[in-house]
Amino acid sequence: MTATTVFVSGANGFIASHVVKQLLEKGYNVVGSVRSASKGDKLKELTKSDNFSYEVVPTLDAEGAFDEALKRHPEVTVFLHTASPVTWEATDFEKEIIQPAIKGTKNALAAIKKYAPQIERVVVTSSIAAVADLQSDPKKIYDEDSWNSITYEQGLQNGILAYVASKKFAELAIYDFIKEEKPTFKVSTVQPVYVFGPQAYGIDGALNVSAQFVNSIAQLGPSDKITEQSGSFIDVRDVAKAHIVAFEKDEAIDQRLVLVSEPFSFDGIARVINENFPDSKVPKGDLAKDEELKKNVHNYNTSKTHKILGFDFIPFEQSIIESVKQIYESK
Repeated sequence: MTATTVFVSGANGFIASHVVKQLLEKGYNVVGSVRSASKGDKLKELTKSDNFSYEVVPTLDAEGAFDEALKRHPEVTVFLHTASPVTWEATDFEKEIIQPAIKGTKNALAAIKKYAPQIERVVVTSSIAAVADLQSDPKKIYDEDSWNSITYEQGLQNGILAYVASKKFAELAIYDFIKEEKPTFKVSTVQPVYVFGPQAYGIDGALNVSAQFVNSIAQLGPSDKITEQSGSFIDVRDVAKAHIVAFEKDEAIDQRLVLVSEPFSFDGIARVINENFPDSKVPKGDLAKDEELKKNVHNYNTSKTHKILGFDFIPFEQSIIESVKQIYESK
């Protein structure tokens, strides 16, 4: 029996590289899209696998972005769309953040329908930003049917709101496409909270936004102040695993998989580092403040997601220890 071939867009991203790694470990063939041949060559070298190949897709939002890549790979039957723009340097929020996310998603779906009718399952990486409001009543409970209340116009105000809007409207574009185009493929979406954990193939270059949170605490000195910040966490390896379950299980068809492990604060991250890395200079972290900050975190009921996934998540402490170990060893 020939192994299934999976296409992973944005294959060298933080989450995507773990997806690639896990797919290869499970015996799948993988075709990844990257923005340049140099990025593709690097990932190919890191995977050490003959079952990985890549296609260069320089820009997601160019019309027909994925057409040629899919034409060249009639063997692909699963498409995982993890690529999406994240930039905090944008000045034109609509042009640089919101529209690229929407167009990138539409381009991928349109290319699949037109040039890859053999593709049966599609999984799109969204974000908790499409589910929960930035500020909300702490008593409110979000679930797989929740959507943030942001309008398109509000998304034009600043970079953070643009990111939130981009996630919501890119995901809504999927359902509009399905309704209007009636494709033969089935879709699932994945909505993770803050994603921590080690890099799939070691640290080389800039860390993504979520991983940089942990890195910023790991680099603190004893007299440095810990920023008062909290949220909910999920380990990157669980996010990758969820993408695979999303196409392997029929129960995941048409479902939003909202990935939430447990709440955290920056003080909690500092506490874990301080207790497990005696040579670090990181401040101890205030346990009382940690508990207080975690009270402000959104509440979620993700029982539907857990039932579909059928696996336990990596605990916060383990995730932080393994992330920081990698950070310190790379210095």
